[in-house]
Amino acid sequence: MTQPPTSAQEPQFAGDRVVVRADAVGGRRVAEFVLEHGADPVRELARLGWSRPHLREAEREADGSLVFTYTVTAASAVASFETPVPTDPGLVLEPGEEPRPYQRTAAYGVVTSDRGILLTELSALTSAPGRWTLPGGGLDPGETPVDALHREVWEESGQVVEAVRLLEAHTSHWIGRAPSGRLEDFHAVRIVYAAWCPQPTDPVVHDVGGSTEAVRWVRRDELDRYHLSRSFAPHMKRWLVP
Repeated sequence: MTQPPTSAQEPQFAGDRVVVRADAVGGRRVAEFVLEHGADPVRELARLGWSRPHLREAEREADGSLVFTYTVTAASAVASFETPVPTDPGLVLEPGEEPRPYQRTAAYGVVTSDRGILLTELSALTSAPGRWTLPGGGLDPGETPVDALHREVWEESGQVVEAVRLLEAHTSHWIGRAPSGRLEDFHAVRIVYAAWCPQPTDPVVHDVGGSTEAVRWVRRDELDRYHLSRSFAPHMKRWLVP
């Protein structure tokens, strides 16, 4: 069983302890490691020589850790990823200012119904006001990703979902300022599900004054008219394939 190399000094940061496990086809455990700050599980598995990762589970364990379990196959070559951490455009640093490592683990839903796809509009409290995104948000301490999805969909739209199915997890890593002005070395870990809303209603934002400005059902043939968030735009059409 393989593990990626660890840094000499792990940063202290707010967020979940994310553990990545990988099983080869047939069930043999071939990798297990703690996801370091800024790392992506798929890229780390590729570094270890594993490809075609399929995320089977994203579960909260008794010790509070969030565990991603993948099925993988052996790669023909070991991948290498060496990219600088991007910064927000126009970012200005004060003399001696250092970013604070911060990780946010969140659950999001590709929620569909007979009325279309559920989208939420980001508010002025976010870094991308006016863009449209998937309903969802950060996990509360000890909360499972599926429970977080149900809670966030209700808070942001008033909808109840079922037939929840895990799609994938992906990450982003950059340096920028939080809405409070604090400089952060930000690591976003997003767990994405598909979900069905059997009784869609006119959506209503219950969590008023938060990150959601508006919410609506959007027909699939209207999706290209919406300015989607960069986190999800490249993946939407793939996620919507039955």
